[in-house]
Amino acid sequence: MTAPAAVKRQRLWAGLLALAIVLVVLARLIPVLGTFPAGLALDLSSWLNAAVTPIFEAVRPLGMVLSAVTETPLAAIRSGLAWTPWPATVLAVTVIALHAGGARLALFTAAALGVVVAMGYWPKAMNTLALVMISVPAAVGIGFALGALAHRLPRAQPALIALLDVMQTWPAFGYLIPLLILFGFGPMAGLTASVIFSVPPMVRNTLVGLREVPPAIVESALMAGARPGQLFWQAKVPSALPQLLVGVNQTTMASLSMVIIVAIIGGFNDIGWEVLSAMRAAELGRSLGAGLVIVLIAVLLDRITRGFARRRAHAIRARWLLAGIVLVLLAALALAGRDLLPGEQGQRWLRQLDGWLLDFVGWSAPFFAVLRNAINYGVMLPMRIGFSGSASPMVWGFALTPAITAAYVVVAAGIVLALGWQSPMRGIVAGFVALLFWTGLPGFPWPGVFLVVGVATWQKSGPGLFSLAMAGLVLAGISGLWVPMMQSVYLCAVAVIISFAIGGALGVLAAESARFSAILRPVSDTLQTMPQFVFLIPALMLFKVGEFTALIAIVLYAVVPPIRYVEHGLRNVRADLAEAGVQMGATRWQMLWQVKLPLARSSVLLGLNQTIMAALSMLVIAALVGTRELGQQVYVALSKADAGAGLISGGIITCVALVSDRLLRSRSPV
Repeated sequence: MTAPAAVKRQRLWAGLLALAIVLVVLARLIPVLGTFPAGLALDLSSWLNAAVTPIFEAVRPLGMVLSAVTETPLAAIRSGLAWTPWPATVLAVTVIALHAGGARLALFTAAALGVVVAMGYWPKAMNTLALVMISVPAAVGIGFALGALAHRLPRAQPALIALLDVMQTWPAFGYLIPLLILFGFGPMAGLTASVIFSVPPMVRNTLVGLREVPPAIVESALMAGARPGQLFWQAKVPSALPQLLVGVNQTTMASLSMVIIVAIIGGFNDIGWEVLSAMRAAELGRSLGAGLVIVLIAVLLDRITRGFARRRAHAIRARWLLAGIVLVLLAALALAGRDLLPGEQGQRWLRQLDGWLLDFVGWSAPFFAVLRNAINYGVMLPMRIGFSGSASPMVWGFALTPAITAAYVVVAAGIVLALGWQSPMRGIVAGFVALLFWTGLPGFPWPGVFLVVGVATWQKSGPGLFSLAMAGLVLAGISGLWVPMMQSVYLCAVAVIISFAIGGALGVLAAESARFSAILRPVSDTLQTMPQFVFLIPALMLFKVGEFTALIAIVLYAVVPPIRYVEHGLRNVRADLAEAGVQMGATRWQMLWQVKLPLARSSVLLGLNQTIMAALSMLVIAALVGTRELGQQVYVALSKADAGAGLISGGIITCVALVSDRLLRSRSPV
């Protein structure tokens, strides 16, 4: 950016800051400036229902036929898995794991599946596997076809990528509402939602894999006289196979993450339903046990599919030796009887675990009460109702007097001037932060939100992103969802601040210490493969129902991206630049803050981007524990089968996610 352009930009934002200050002052005198006027709200959900319901009713017979057709192979797979003795299934999966990742993965597979058997969840786990065996091939096939088509038609790629962004940012419950109307209760609606949610990773990896085929391979095939079909299937696809297998891996993980959501409307006797019913019954041990089974299945599928994607040659002798040992052991168990499922003892252990967990909750209650109060009063309240609302004898122990108001203004102005002296934009950012801390995010004047978001999106990406942002804000206002939208922004902002602070610090430590990285990696893998619902279990156990519980669940889910991206960015700083810093006498602290972090800025920003995406994706899940934001609106719409309300709430969440995503990156990658 040239110097005159930078000065012009600084003046524009300084003017916006001054205007925002005026709006905050006027909002005290003119309340209509505080929250979007209720008189402008329209009954959009009823209008939308009137438009889409006849369409759903017209195609519902087709949906019922598709449901019946899908349930046939699903029932066949379930019957086959139920008929097969569990030792044979364990053996088959262990051999596949051995072929994919070697002896260590095979041993882990056998142990993990043994845990599933011992806990008494084998039949339910097989039902879950049946769902995955239907949804993953469908998602992989559709995703590969769309990716190949977009590769052949480059002009269609921008529209397809925009569609993929919407599919990945739309709340999962939002998919279920129209599908529930179309297919009725049963596994078909959940399976369709799972496929929709799982297709984008396969499309993106197909595009990347086909795009990065070396030109030499294409030229060699053409020189050999390959026809278009031969060029694609015999040259491009084999060359892109490693990237395609990565897509299969990510599609499998995305499909498995939908297991519990499928259970909500499917009534399917699988692990997802077990977690959901245990949570509803407040049986912590059973819910944790079922959640652990989902995690084990997710980790196994992740490692096996990733192993095929990174496949390397293993020692044949060791492979078959281990396979022979496993075969002998499991054959001996199989001879003991097909119905030998030692799950009763496991269920007794889980019931005993309930008592231990309740004892732990009682013992640790004082500590977690202090933690909850510290975050509630120190972070959440100021972000929700601002300093002006929190400064009361009941909250902070003092009232908001003119003297305290003046002191706040003086301190804020001093910080703004001090930072502005070093960098004008830092001072302007500090001014906006001081305003938000005074009003709270939901209490910031709505015209100011339009102005700030409008200018930021226009400067970042031009009229396209500006139009999307304005459409989302207008939709939230006229649909009467302005307050829930701002509550969502506030909750996500708090979660992102905490997640990024914790995750970034852990990422820095992991980058500086290989030993700490090795310890942290399995924890991150577990958190990343764990389905979203499972995060509610420990949060609900320790903090009961409430907004703080939702915050903890969101933080647990969103803390992994900053860990991974910060560590990746710091470890991949150019060696020559890092060496130059060392030669100039920089200390370790100076190397981190003045050399490595600035050079890793793009990776760190990508981590922040993904943290925001993860937090937004957890909103609807967190609504189950008592939030009052857009996620709750989607969940209520699902319970009422209100397609209009669900589409509007989901659309607003998607707009917030897409705008946040585009503001933190210069272009939309595949």
